[in-house]
Amino acid sequence: MTDLTNKVALVTGASRGIGRATAIALAEAGADVGINFRSHPAEAEEVADQVRALGRRALLLQGDVADQDAVEAMVEKLVAELGGVHIAVSNAAYSKREPFHKADMEAFRRTVDVTMWGAFYVVRSVARHLIQQGEPGSIVIISSPHASIPVPTSMAYNMSKAAVDQLSRTAAIELSRYRIRVNSVHPGWIDTPGERTMASDEELALAAQALPWNRMGQPEEIARGVVFICDPKSDYMTGSCLLIDGGFTLPWWESRGKD
Repeated sequence: MTDLTNKVALVTGASRGIGRATAIALAEAGADVGINFRSHPAEAEEVADQVRALGRRALLLQGDVADQDAVEAMVEKLVAELGGVHIAVSNAAYSKREPFHKADMEAFRRTVDVTMWGAFYVVRSVARHLIQQGEPGSIVIISSPHASIPVPTSMAYNMSKAAVDQLSRTAAIELSRYRIRVNSVHPGWIDTPGERTMASDEELALAAQALPWNRMGQPEEIARGVVFICDPKSDYMTGSCLLIDGGFTLPWWESRGKD
């Protein structure tokens, strides 16, 4: 059993999907949780209620991770009100799918600002506090197989996730002297509200059947991986990437119709 008692965690993009599941899973393991959200305040409050029902403290932190000042203020508030920060999960992301040569540049830049710069601001701010506290810590970045797979119509997101993977590894080596671990997670195709804005239930179910595991993943499956990384017993794990994708990145198209 993972024991995160007396730990304070920050989860960005925590009102829905993977962020929501992660915030709750960290609370189940004993952590107090700062719940960042930009929109969906009612859903963020629901997450906070679930954290409190588990006997843990919850702090709602509304803010746009693409705004460096907002991120730094958010982390300052977390430290002031919950007494520190020991775990951070950079989960917030944004993506609008369209061919790059036709892309609306405002949306393209927004994807990079949230997905890449947002992750950097979170890692930088939390690392500075951990160094000041003089305590070990764990930072997890929710990246994506898009970091290495050039998914069409997702250039801004692909670029951002590739950058985030290098961010994670570079931060891991720079922060190792402070015993701050930095790792990333590559979720596969996960059933989240964001995915359901891009296709109908029927379309998603049909497409998921083609995957090696014949289904989409659930946010809770990613959350369990994050908790594993944050477990103090995972102390020897830094600069790593945990792949939880049901075989999504395997050459599954080669196995069709073959025994």
